Order: sequence, then C-alpha cells, then structure tokens
Amino acid sequence: MLPFFSSSSRAISCILWCLLFLTLASSNGVIATAPPRVGSGYKLVSLVEHPKGGALVGYLQVKQRTSTYGPDIPLLRLYVKHETKERIRIQITDADKPRWEVPYNLLPREPAPPVTGGRITGVPFATGEYPGEELVFTYGRDPFWFAVHRKSNLETLFNTSCGALVFKDQYIEVSTTLPKDAALYGLGENTQPGGIRLRPNDPYTLYTTDISAINLNTDLYGSHPVYMDLRNLGGHGVAHAVLLLNSNGMDVFYRGTSLTYKVIGGLLDFYFFSGRTPLAVVDQYTSMIGRPAPMPYWAFGFHQCRWGYKNLSVVESVVEGYRNAQIPLDVIWNDDDHMDAAKDFTLDPVNYPRPKLLAFLDKIHAQGMKYIVLIDPGIAVNNSYGVFQRGMQRDVFIKLDGQPYLAQVWPGPVYFPDFLNPNGVSWWIDEVRRFHDLVPVDGLWIDMNEASNFCTGKCEIPKTHLCPLPNTTTPWVCCLDCKNLTNTRWDEPPYKINASGQTARLGFNTIATSATHYNGILEYNAHSLYGFSQAIVTHQALQGLQGKRPFILTRSTFVGSGAYAAHWTGDNKGTWENLRYSISTMLNFGIFGMPMVGADICGFYPQPTEELCNRWIELGAFYPFSRDHANFASPRQELYVWDSVAKSARNALGMRYRLLPYLYTLNYQAHLTGAPVARPVFFSFPDFTPCYGLSTQYLLGSSVMVSPVLEQGATSVSAMFPPGSWYNLFDTTKVVVSKGAGSVKLDAPLNEINVHVYQNTILPMQRGGTISKEARVTPFTLVVAFPFGATEAEAEGAVYVDDDERLEMVLAEGQATYVRFYASVRGKAVTVRSEVDMGSYSLQKGLLIEKLSVLGLEGTGRDLAIQVGGANATAIAPSRPYFAGAEAELHGHHDVEGHKKSVMVEVGGLALPLGKSFTMTWNMQIEA
Repeated sequence: MLPFFSSSSRAISCILWCLLFLTLASSNGVIATAPPRVGSGYKLVSLVEHPKGGALVGYLQVKQRTSTYGPDIPLLRLYVKHETKERIRIQITDADKPRWEVPYNLLPREPAPPVTGGRITGVPFATGEYPGEELVFTYGRDPFWFAVHRKSNLETLFNTSCGALVFKDQYIEVSTTLPKDAALYGLGENTQPGGIRLRPNDPYTLYTTDISAINLNTDLYGSHPVYMDLRNLGGHGVAHAVLLLNSNGMDVFYRGTSLTYKVIGGLLDFYFFSGRTPLAVVDQYTSMIGRPAPMPYWAFGFHQCRWGYKNLSVVESVVEGYRNAQIPLDVIWNDDDHMDAAKDFTLDPVNYPRPKLLAFLDKIHAQGMKYIVLIDPGIAVNNSYGVFQRGMQRDVFIKLDGQPYLAQVWPGPVYFPDFLNPNGVSWWIDEVRRFHDLVPVDGLWIDMNEASNFCTGKCEIPKTHLCPLPNTTTPWVCCLDCKNLTNTRWDEPPYKINASGQTARLGFNTIATSATHYNGILEYNAHSLYGFSQAIVTHQALQGLQGKRPFILTRSTFVGSGAYAAHWTGDNKGTWENLRYSISTMLNFGIFGMPMVGADICGFYPQPTEELCNRWIELGAFYPFSRDHANFASPRQELYVWDSVAKSARNALGMRYRLLPYLYTLNYQAHLTGAPVARPVFFSFPDFTPCYGLSTQYLLGSSVMVSPVLEQGATSVSAMFPPGSWYNLFDTTKVVVSKGAGSVKLDAPLNEINVHVYQNTILPMQRGGTISKEARVTPFTLVVAFPFGATEAEAEGAVYVDDDERLEMVLAEGQATYVRFYASVRGKAVTVRSEVDMGSYSLQKGLLIEKLSVLGLEGTGRDLAIQVGGANATAIAPSRPYFAGAEAELHGHHDVEGHKKSVMVEVGGLALPLGKSFTMTWNMQIEA
C-alpha cells in the first residue's frame, strides 16, 4: 500500500478502498440484502492533552443509537499514549463507568487513568497528528476514526476509517484496512492447516476451550489476540505487531485487505509495536507482557510420559528401557495415574506407594533425572479429602448463585479454585507445599485449565445414581444432573462468537459464564484468564518452595503466560497431517512469547505407524520442548518399542544433546529479549519473501535450519534455503550453496533428518550423552561456518552456561559465564577468538574447548598460534594440537568451481578453558 501523506488523504484513500470492495462484492453477487445496521459510529467531541502530560484524552459521542446486540454506550473515553519509543497505546472505554479489563496484578503494565464518571480536562489538542519517536497517531473527528503510521516513511500500520466503531456493553466492533500483500501471523491458539501465515477467510476465534487440537481453525486452549504484520517494502521485510489486550471472547475476521474484531465485552485496549524486524517486534512485545521464563537446563533434555503408567513398576521399566536402548532421557512423567482416584495432590497407595516412589526418586535424582506429575484444577467434592476440606474452610471456589460451582472432571464432581481470590492463591501455594513434602517432584504439569468440564450448565449431584459411575470406561461422559443456563445475558449473549467452531454456548463444557470469581468478577469476562492465573500461582508456589528455577507446563495460556510456564500443543493425533500442523503451532507460540513449546511426539492418540513415529521423533528432537506422550487407549509407543524408531531417536536426540549448550543459550537470549527458540525462517531472512509462508521448515535460533520429512513414504525432502551456504550438522561435508531460487532435494533415509547450520555462524556444541547432567560437562566443539570458498568473511556466536538451579537467570560472577566467539578469514589468514564475561564459573566447572571445526575454507591449516588470557599457550593439551580436513559434497544452486574442495578444517587436540579469552590464528595452505 502506498503511504498516506495526511489525515484527510488517508480517509479519502480508505473510502476509495471501501467503494472498490463494495463494487466488486456487488458485481460478484456477494451483497444481496443489506445486513442490519449494528452501529453508526461515534464523533470526537473533545480532545485534550492529559494534565500530567505525555498523553491525549478525548471523548466520543455516539452518532445514532441502534439496538442490534444491545444499546450503544453513549459516551466513550479515548486515551492515547506513546509508552515507549517503539510502542503506542490506544484505549477506548466507557466514559462513565469502569469496564472489565485484564487485571493489572495478573499482567503488570502502565495503568491508564481510572474511569470515575468525571471528565478529564486539559489544553485542547487541535493538531491532526500526535507523533512519537517512531509511531504517529492520527484521527478523524466526524465520524471518529484513528490510524497509526510510521514516522520514518509514513507507512500506515492500522486505519479504522473504513468501518464504523461500534461499542455496546456486550458487542464491540472495529476494523482496519490492510495491504493485500501483508503477511499476518498470530491470533491463536488454533491448528492452522494452511501453515503459519494467516489465510484470508479462515475463522479466527479466541476463547480458551478444551477441544482437541485435531480440530482445525477452531478456538483451542489459549487466547492470544496479537498478530505480527510483515510487509516487503522496496525489497526489505518490515514487521510490526498489534495487540488487543482483552480477555473476552472474540471473533477476528481477516479478509485479506481488512481485519475486523468482534468482541463480546471489556474494552478496546490496543498496543502497537513498531518493530522493524520480527525479532525487534517480539522484543518489544515481551518487554510489555513479560519476558519468557528461564528454563532449567534439564528441561531441554528428552521427556517421556504416558497416560496409562498404571503402577510404579511400569515407570521403572520405562526408564530402564531407555537406558538399555541408549536413548537419551532426562525426565519421566506421570499423567494422573499416580493419584488416588484422580484426586489432586494425592498418591495411589496401592500402585504408587510412597516409600517405593521415594526410593525410585532417590535413584533417578542421583543420576540427574527428574520427575514431573500432572495436576488438574478441579478439586474432588469429597468430605474425607483434606484438599477439599481446606478449600471449603477458606472459601476458595468459584461460585454460582452463591454456592460453589459444581462441575465434573476425572475424579467426578469437582469445584474449581478461584485463582483471582487471595485466599485461593495462598491455599493453592500451601497445597503445592504439602504435596512436595509428600513427593519431591521437580516440576508440575497443569492441565484441563481452560477450564475443562465434562458437563454444561448448572449441575447437581444426582440422587438416583452414583457419579462417577463405578467401573465406567467413559469417565468423560457427564453423570451429574444438569440444566442449561439460558436466563442470563452472560450465558446467552446477544452476539454468538464461533465458540468450539460451531457457535457453541460459551459455557459449553466449561464453567458457566454467569458464575462469579472473587469480588463478583464474572466468568464471562475472566474465562480465558483461568489457566494464566493458575500458572502464575503455581509458579509462585514452586519458586518459594524449592528455591530453584521452576518448571511448569500448562495447556491453557493467555498473553503473558510465557513468563511463568512452558506449553505443549494439547491432544493431537498420530497422523502425518498432525505432524505437519505441529510446526505452525510451535512457531506461533514463539511469537506469543512462549518459546518453550512442543507437541506430543508420535501423537497422543491413536497408535502411530512405525514410519510416522520415526519421522516424528526426528522432528520432535528439535522442538524446544521435546516429549513423547500417549493416551491410555493407545498401544505403547516409547521410543525403544520399535528398533527403527530407537535408531532414529539415538540419531536425532544424539544431535539434540550435542546442541544443548546452543539451546540453553537460546533460552538465555529468550529470557533477555523474548527471541523465540524455534523461529519461522523469515525471522532471520525478512527480505526473502519466498519464506513468508514457509511452514515445513524452521530455524532454531538465528541459523540452524530443521528440514523434516512430513510425508508418508518419502525418502527425500524438497527444502527451501535462503541465499548462502548451509552445512549439514550430521555430516558437515554436505553443503547446500543456495542462491534462493527454487528448492533443493535432500536425501532423507528413514532414520535421518536434515539439520543445517548457516554461514557466518559459530555454533557451540558438546559431545552429548544420554542425560543432560553428564552431557553438559563434556568438552566443547566450536563449529565455525564461513561461506563456502570464502577468502573474506566473518562469523560469530555465543554460549551461556550457569548453575541452572538458581531462580534468576542473570550473568553474575561465580554463577554464570557468557562467552562471545568471533572468527574471520582474510585471504589465507584465519583468526578465531573469544571474549569472556564472568569467567570464574566456567573455570570452577573445568569447562574446556577441545576442538574447532571450521567450514567453508579451501586447503589445510598450518602455522597455528594460540594465546589464552593474553599469554602464549603452547602446552594446552595432553597431545599436540593438530589439523585435519575433509572434502565437500555440494548440493543446491551454486556456481562454485571444483566441487571437491576441502570444506572442513578441524583443529583438534585442544584444551582451551572456556572461562578464559583466547585467540587462535593460522594460515590456509592450498595444495597443488
């Protein structure tokens, strides 16, 4: 879209867009009858500078009242503030009465002025623009509209002049125009069959729902009303993001050249993030919603779970199976099998007797393994159950008509704790403490927290039959006596969002939306915050309890959840389609500020084929969160069950464990800047438009490309590579030299996956192992990747190491070390050096660099010189340092003469202390 040069020309331009759309729609028979008028818009009646400065406050008066979806709110307040250089906030709410908004204690942020019923007065603001350092707010008065554009090039990011603003108590509508070539991402959680890039006319409904992730284009477990907009302007990719901070249910209609929000409550609270790169967008976004939580090192190991480990002996045999098969394993999980009758914070005294479980945990903890169990929010209604008794005594449960709201989940009848209630918070923290005293778990898995309910409406415990039904094989079928709630506007709002993909009742299989939380807060408003609030209090509980870095896995998420928890993508299916879908969902959560994410490897149900499980562990080994998980009704699918899958697992997880220092460094960078661990390719190559919709490959960090097999029977991959040199990490003599045009066919036999490192990168790796505790103390190899055949080039990288038991992930002397690596080639001269921050921790741990693998250079090395800590180091290894080399096998689009040139120069026999800066130099010699 061409930039608009004034507020009046912006409005005229948008009107022309609208007229063009209406003409085209009419000519195609789209418009048969005029839809009922929902609203007539507002006019700006005053606009002043806030008395304290730094913001604008205006008042909007409805132009003409309508009754569709309820009466219009007659007077609205507008608040505009440039909160940072890169962020502007635009809030529109009722001028006379406070409206529901995401609580500030859940998502801390700069408060807007409170609504008191009075009018804020100040110096009238008459200019047509309100500029910040990077973004500019513009507006029209009658009808009122607003727009945001870049100050640097006048590019319009958001413009509402094409549709009337509608603001009713239970229906809010606003639209923006978009250039047709804008690439949009986000607006989740949903399973997107078309890939990560949003498709026009696909449904995007946001309302946390327990519906299996196999359902496509449907509101799933999380609500993230944020999108990233990537546009190619003059050959350069430029990104920004838009967040509508609102927890109410909403439909978002993306039509290609427009985007419309239809929200059933709350207010309009927009945040615009200027970017300009995708990484800058996520940095700015997470600086506002909360940086991703630091994860312990072991969390990047491999995890095994199954719903159906019926006793402790089965769990022990699973651990033994992995050890015997020499497949890496760090964490063993229990679904609800460890519980007494599916009750939270309990142990089954027969199948998981405490003395035997404690002995098992002592054994695996001594090896460095960890143990995590599931807890659901629903608390069994059982007067002999201490957790329930203490909850009733402290009045912690969500209510309907003054009584705890009755639902049904796995234990049968349950009440749901209210995590917005201070008593509920302290009670939950105490229950976590009590359970940890019982079983020293290493993390918690909070599931079913949308919240999920097997029943709908207002329910009672039946008088004619037991609930749960004895020996039932379908415990998810409602056995309470229930009636639908249809007599309140909260249970039956005037506008029906496309809930569950079928315009279901808002209270369908969840908490009734007329139920109330602490201080009368309606479930209608707070519904999508339930899992978020539970993650916050669970994080508080573990943080205060263990004095260690918490690990929490949550299913339901909201804006800001990444600051407290990891996420898995929910109940998927063991199919090739679900294997492919997992990539887009994972990448979306990186954009949402939740970089620790992965899907159930091999599928939750039903049984995958052997071939599919091979391909899934090859991909899943490179999810940020890597876990095999299956349903009790599926046959066993641990990675050692099939010999071929075990071979694939050893290969792929073997590489993952060698890459653990790189993954953990990405974790550190995510915590500092929000940078996703797994990223769409356009994050590193925003100018390369062919990758804007690429959803079958992705990057780990900035420069490690994962190209999995996603089709049955395939033994090769057609992969896209942005221009440059890409080296296969499993065999660095295999090189793709790409000019960016077309795809490259890569061999991919059953037990192999293609993982490549990009030029100009220094990649820290270790020897690996079968458990992260052992792998992390092995010597390092630095993989230095130059462009193939380079004679003038540079490369860089970094590694972060620390004591991952510490609560905070900060660089501090004696507790962590951060090392930057730099390499250059100038003609025949090669230099590799490091700069160390806070080196004492690495020195205490005895961490060493044993080898350099330098890729892309022609010839062999000679005249090696090494300095460590500024001094010559001639005796730094048990044996003398040596050079070795290998020849290249080229793939892709290249114009490189002599395909059999040396591509790898190995400098081995080293023992460089990671905690001391070093410089290595040598010359390349080309043999005739």
